[in-house]
Amino acid sequence: MDGKARAGLIETAHGAVETPAFMPIGTQGSVKAIEPRELAEVGAQIILGNTYHLFLRPGADVVESAGGLHKFISWDKPILTDSGGYQVYSLNDLRKIDEDGVTFQSHFDGSRHRFTPENVVQIQRQLGADIMMVLDECTPYPCEFEYANASNGLTIRWAERCRQEFESQPARHGYSQAIFGIVQGSIFPEIREQSAQTLAKLDFDGYAIGGLAVGEPARTMYQITEVCEPLMPREKPRYLMGVGTPENLLESIERGMDMFDCVLPTRNGRNAMLFTRDGSLNMKNAAFKMDFSPIDSSCTCYTCRTFTKAYLRHLFVVKEILALQLATIHNLAFYHWLMREARNAILDRRFHAWKLLVLERIESEILAPS
Repeated sequence: MDGKARAGLIETAHGAVETPAFMPIGTQGSVKAIEPRELAEVGAQIILGNTYHLFLRPGADVVESAGGLHKFISWDKPILTDSGGYQVYSLNDLRKIDEDGVTFQSHFDGSRHRFTPENVVQIQRQLGADIMMVLDECTPYPCEFEYANASNGLTIRWAERCRQEFESQPARHGYSQAIFGIVQGSIFPEIREQSAQTLAKLDFDGYAIGGLAVGEPARTMYQITEVCEPLMPREKPRYLMGVGTPENLLESIERGMDMFDCVLPTRNGRNAMLFTRDGSLNMKNAAFKMDFSPIDSSCTCYTCRTFTKAYLRHLFVVKEILALQLATIHNLAFYHWLMREARNAILDRRFHAWKLLVLERIESEILAPS
């Protein structure tokens, strides 16, 4: 440790994950615009799949019949699957929550389905994720104290039921799985404290902070992280869900968080916004038309080793699919470089000074695609 910043190791049946770690999002069994072999090349140790989407298509039975999600998507490293709780939040016009679970309509064909704490665990057993998440409710921002408190009570009761179901249901693919609890409570410290303390007693394999990065100011996210951190077991992994920008990652690492996921590097890449060690670039900018230098001269990814800014700009301008792939490769390489360097700085006990230097370089304004 270096202050609260931690360099750890998460052991799974599909290999160890060095932390801090960023998880690219493979919602439907694929990280958009990048192949599994390229994911490995850019340094991805673990990816995230989505229980809600995989349940709807192709179906948990299909994935189970294929031998589990690892075999189905040809990815032999660790996988974490979320529970569908965020979709409960984001698809609020298509669902109804009650004490027992959630009834929802499919966003693509309108069919009705039911998630309960028990069947969410069963589905993730079928998928064969190395790490599964409990069913929770992600509260909107802003929300009233009374709503956040009642929602957190429901999330805790669901967590207890998920834990019981996890213990009663054996793994289906011949290897062990882990389950993480999720601390909720919106932006209210007293609710967050109660949530973290109660969940810690359930002895989950790891703990996540949910319900942040949903519109609140960054300083509020950091404050709530600071409230939760001392109440989360030190010997267990800590996962800050849905975060975020490079600054968010480094600030959260300094506050004791280990694992992160976000669509930002892949989504921004597909929209021509690339991260570099000297700030972000809008690759549709006419200034790059005659720029035959690499995206980032310090980066060793395939995109930077092989292509120029002028060529990548050309691909975006003419709407070639290759642009999305090359940009995604670079952005994910950047994020994994950031995590590796953060880990090295923690091990050398120089994280804070290193963080300040990195942020000074990369905090240039993020340019929206034109």
